[in-house]
Amino acid sequence: MTAYDIAARLPSIDRLRQRCKALAVLERIIDGGAAYYAYTPSWGPDEAALMSNGSGDEWAVVFTPDGVFIRVFDHESAMSPYGDPDYELWPGLLDGLPVELRPQIEEPAFCDEAGQFIATAVLWRLAGDDRWHAGDGIVFPPLRGPYDDTGPDGSAMLEILLDDIVDRFVEFASDYYEIEVDRPAVEHVVANRPLTDSVLQALNPQLTVAERGGGQQRHPDGRERLRTDLATIGYPIAAL
Repeated sequence: MTAYDIAARLPSIDRLRQRCKALAVLERIIDGGAAYYAYTPSWGPDEAALMSNGSGDEWAVVFTPDGVFIRVFDHESAMSPYGDPDYELWPGLLDGLPVELRPQIEEPAFCDEAGQFIATAVLWRLAGDDRWHAGDGIVFPPLRGPYDDTGPDGSAMLEILLDDIVDRFVEFASDYYEIEVDRPAVEHVVANRPLTDSVLQALNPQLTVAERGGGQQRHPDGRERLRTDLATIGYPIAAL
């Protein structure tokens, strides 16, 4: 799996945004701590979906008025700039990147302390384009071994955004959180259907409404914070 393979299989911009929000919502409901998947509507003037595994691997999908810019960094990839004496990007990585999206390579969050853009894979699509792109003429290094599951450039970390996102998230939750997550509930969120109380309970039974003493007055609890977070992400809520 390389950036070229991912580019051929990514969905439309609108559907990609929907899937990115779904991952952030599922993550927020199940965990609520340091986010593995996150979505922010205020990435400067843009919106961004972010993934970080806490071990140095990460991706970002930046939604701009001009299009979408995707940056991937696999810290163990042979394509990492840190493997080059001059910290140069892998040849071809940015070849063909439209001028409208080139400001993204100056984004401080994507650069090292010296201001050098750091990535092992880059993909993009302009708003009026009919497909996704990666750099021209990239020659990929061989895989690191039979158990290399992120590909030579780390782009396989984006596979969870493809059409089998539901199954992939169920597998992710099993591996990462060691829980058997409710598949229909995951499917509900991925479909961008309004979050209901039953779906919330299926994903995380611990999110219950707390009562104060014997009365009926409710105080801000996990659900209220969740409601605020979902509103920030821009995910629809039916009733909680």
